[in-house]
Amino acid sequence: MTLLTETELIRRSQKGDKHAFGIIVNRYKKRAYFSALGFVHHHERAMDLSQEAFVKTWQAIKKIDASRNFFTWYYTILKNSCINEIRKISTSAKPYSQVDTNTLEDIEDYGMDTLRSIEKDELKQTVWQAINQLKENEREILMLREFQNFSYAEISEILNCPQGTVMSRLYSARKALKEKLTTYFSDEI
Repeated sequence: MTLLTETELIRRSQKGDKHAFGIIVNRYKKRAYFSALGFVHHHERAMDLSQEAFVKTWQAIKKIDASRNFFTWYYTILKNSCINEIRKISTSAKPYSQVDTNTLEDIEDYGMDTLRSIEKDELKQTVWQAINQLKENEREILMLREFQNFSYAEISEILNCPQGTVMSRLYSARKALKEKLTTYFSDEI
């Protein structure tokens, strides 16, 4: 079987070919998951949101321009779904199961490896807190470049802006993140 181009797969999908759409989904499901994870920071929600976005994409497949990059189009749907999920979560109370109840008394007897692991987790949490404090466009461009390894050209297409703008925004986002982390760590000393 010959490999079909993305354009051919999109056109077949637009004619109702679920197998062709399945090939597209398989090509992009990992990237979709990590894109969603960059927004919601939760494994199950990222899985659900990326799958829901594929369903929405299938439902609207006839609207896509087959000559455009599929993921660029899909990403817009996924991003909107993630933002809606974040808004929904931020307006609801946190369930008790998500409240962190670990204290140092609970882990006193675990040893140095556990303490290092906890420190590493705290550092990750601090970095994510700093990332979450960035402006939405700064956070998004960092996710696309640093966590998903999109090229400048791909980011340019996804965000529908020139590559020079991508580079400028990325520079500003990195600078803003550095400032937030510097402030946090200087406050800790």
